[in-house]
Amino acid sequence: MTPTITPIRPQSSPDTDHTRDARALLDELDLDLDEVNREFATHLDPARMIQWLADTVLAAGESLDRIIVASAMANTALLDVVSKVLPGVEVLFIDTGYHFEETLETARLAGRRYNISLKVTPAPPIGDRQYLTDSDGCCNLRKVVPLEEALQGRVAWISGVRRSDSASRASTPFVHRDRRGLLKLNPITHWSDAELAEYVAANDVVLNPLLSQGYPSIGCWPCTRRVAAGEDARSGRWSGQEKTECGLHL
Repeated sequence: MTPTITPIRPQSSPDTDHTRDARALLDELDLDLDEVNREFATHLDPARMIQWLADTVLAAGESLDRIIVASAMANTALLDVVSKVLPGVEVLFIDTGYHFEETLETARLAGRRYNISLKVTPAPPIGDRQYLTDSDGCCNLRKVVPLEEALQGRVAWISGVRRSDSASRASTPFVHRDRRGLLKLNPITHWSDAELAEYVAANDVVLNPLLSQGYPSIGCWPCTRRVAAGEDARSGRWSGQEKTECGLHL
């Protein structure tokens, strides 16, 4: 399952105009993403998908620093794969101010282990306890807004969303245009829990220790609880609410 990888080094050109509108740029390429998804489904190789994204951005006359990876630092399998294809790639970790200490330490370890440029957003002030009365607003302030700011000037971003995470993610494509018009690549979306575990073991991937302590899905500590045997992996997120997503991947 370990991918064959041809590394591409992120390039930055002083002539690159980062004000070019990503939507217009991608419209010009006229990508057939349905065909691309069919191709990806045939080979199921995350490295090949990342390589395609890099080639697409370069073909548009853009530098690879217009690609960013988003990671919640539960496990770092995605970072292991991406850093081998795009060494030095920028990785975004959104510090909400309410992360478990284990999550923060996982981010620090990932920044040292992998050949990435780790970008940590500044945490908003804590203490307002907004999560008790307005969890959607809290997620928007602490997650969605920082992501929107980080995606300014980008052409594409990469996430570790997997179809097996939850029913709401079961039809996640390998690549699509998000609501901003950017390319969003989900190169490990097809991995089952067993396949993820296989990759983790084979590559000595950095793991958040909470994963082995009853937290198969890890968010902010006020809105994350341990999951009982037989429960859905994301049932510990916003327990007792109808809410199932923070808004980053809608």
